[in-house]
Amino acid sequence: MKAWGIIAEYNPFHNGHAYQIEKIKETNDAEVIVAIMSGNFLQRGEPAILDKWTRAEMALNAGIDLVIELPVLWSTQPADYFAEGAVRLLEALKIDTISFGVEAGESVDFLEAAKFLIQNEKQIMEAIENHSEMNMPYAQKMEEAILSLNPSFPLDLSSPNVQLALSYQKVILDRKLEEKIDIFPIERVGAGYQEEKINYHPSIASATAIRKAVFREEDISSYLVESTQLLFNQEHEKKVSWENYFPYLKYQLIIKTKSELREIYQMTEGLENRLKKYITEADSFEEFMNKIKTKRYTRTRLQRLLVYVLLNIKKADIKEAFYTRSVIRILGFNQKGQNYLNSKKDELEFPLVSNINQETKKLLDFEIKSGEIYRLGHSKIRKQDFSRKPVIFD
Repeated sequence: MKAWGIIAEYNPFHNGHAYQIEKIKETNDAEVIVAIMSGNFLQRGEPAILDKWTRAEMALNAGIDLVIELPVLWSTQPADYFAEGAVRLLEALKIDTISFGVEAGESVDFLEAAKFLIQNEKQIMEAIENHSEMNMPYAQKMEEAILSLNPSFPLDLSSPNVQLALSYQKVILDRKLEEKIDIFPIERVGAGYQEEKINYHPSIASATAIRKAVFREEDISSYLVESTQLLFNQEHEKKVSWENYFPYLKYQLIIKTKSELREIYQMTEGLENRLKKYITEADSFEEFMNKIKTKRYTRTRLQRLLVYVLLNIKKADIKEAFYTRSVIRILGFNQKGQNYLNSKKDELEFPLVSNINQETKKLLDFEIKSGEIYRLGHSKIRKQDFSRKPVIFD
């Protein structure tokens, strides 16, 4: 079976995601579509608006055949490491093509750009060092360094979607998978990834805009496929944001010593002092973010760091994850997805887990812990791991 992979968060699943699936199916080359989906904590450093099981069900209702969880130690990473974890899983699942949505760029552009980055890594790092005194985010330093070496660089690196897609292509080249895995960019329609206006397009809005509209209690029905809307209405009461977890974050930052905070992943350059300084002055997550963010540290960079604090993810944990086999955790499937898994199960290099028990829990300790912490956000959120079985879509 020809298998296509999508790396997604579905936070929540919306018409733009449905459009991507439609375009993949139009190729007549996709016999099964597999989604590698982040669990309850996401790449931009925030909790998912609804839990992973609900979002997996949304995806299955809309045409995905198999949903696999991206482990939290990968799902909360910057673009390159996020891509590394996701592509590892797609490689293990014997995926033929990875599809992604971008504002612009053809397959050849991503291949050319990734080759340039790999071949000129040393020069790029040196150029970044030349920008080290400039008070700007690392991603912007990277973009300026690349353009200084290659003014005709084929991609616009100001787009987070393009950055992620380029990271996927880099991982494919780094892992020498270019003969096994193709890429298939799909031009996004309507709102961009970070567009916050819900009325930008009559039927497609960014997930960011949809979430903001949800918390403003605005109507989002025209931006969701019908099955998603029904499920969203059922689960709406359980929606969460960073504000739901702020008391627990505050507790962590108050009780941990500066020495303990320095062990947290990505806690660099004395950031523990800044967090300690302002945490007792803030009464909400938004107020805290406004106090700690600077031109040097973007909101996303800081949000990721705060997820690591909340989940107590340490530098040693991430280092170990890089040298540990991943796990293929099934969140849901339909008959086609089940048939695909059955056809590949003897070839899988990673353990296949469909439920958590005494034998499998040691493979998913961080997922179990992060799931319990996620439940703190709302009293009605169900258990996330023990007693949960994959969503089956008939």
